[in-house]
Amino acid sequence: MNKEKIAILVDSGSDIPKEIIEKYNMYVAPLNIIYKDREYVDGVDIQSEEVYARLKDEIPSTSLPSGSTIQALFDEIKASGYEKVLAVTISSGLSGTYNIIRMLGKEQKDLEVFVLDTKNITIGSGFNAIQAAEYIKEGMGWDTLIRTLSENIDNSKVFFTVSTLEYLQKGGRIGLVASVLGGRLNLKPIISCNEDGIYYTAAKIIGEKRAFNRALNMAVDYIGDTKKYNIGIVHAAAKDQANKIKEELISKLPDYNILVEGKVSGALGVHTGPGAIGIVVQKL
Repeated sequence: MNKEKIAILVDSGSDIPKEIIEKYNMYVAPLNIIYKDREYVDGVDIQSEEVYARLKDEIPSTSLPSGSTIQALFDEIKASGYEKVLAVTISSGLSGTYNIIRMLGKEQKDLEVFVLDTKNITIGSGFNAIQAAEYIKEGMGWDTLIRTLSENIDNSKVFFTVSTLEYLQKGGRIGLVASVLGGRLNLKPIISCNEDGIYYTAAKIIGEKRAFNRALNMAVDYIGDTKKYNIGIVHAAAKDQANKIKEELISKLPDYNILVEGKVSGALGVHTGPGAIGIVVQKL
């Protein structure tokens, strides 16, 4: 049921799997990955595996979707008969995507556009769009939808570990994560997003295995006594380890509403590097 003809627009940094995008007919604004010799469109003409494989030769930069790309999406949405657009973006503290969609949204004459700054990253952002799709399916009205999502953005949390801080540093996404953590005593930071949507160190753990366990426990503790929740696991070229953590996550949080698993997009993987694993939870 979508009586108010609401379309959902997300960016590729939300890491929503293709099957969910298709299930809810979401539209995707892809970020760009820029190498010295060419610019690629994230998830369209370059996939995350290729980005990780090329990191040893070159660390590319990234950029937000172009204005022409976003306008083309608005035009497509309007042509498909929608009258309103809910755009859900990764944190404005980490990307300019929120601002450019918001600015172009104001210029649309035949579309009412609301842009939700999730203050989050990867599926921690994407869960907001998935839940919005569920609300729309249930018949929630536009005004209530906007209010509910805005009130609940703090209910999603991501805890991720990286093999090295090199890529966050070189990409300028280090945020509040201390750059000295990586090399000393095999000290591994568990990284999350604060209330401003900036990376910060949620914990400092010695050893990779202990870091995974702490991140898992932090996610479980965050859910606490909440009866209804979503869980997710994403990885950057670390499928086997992610699968092990997923099994543990399910064993500790078995009553989830939705489980999302997948890869970190190439545009985000540029900054995390291979080996990153993110555990994501959302209270409903």
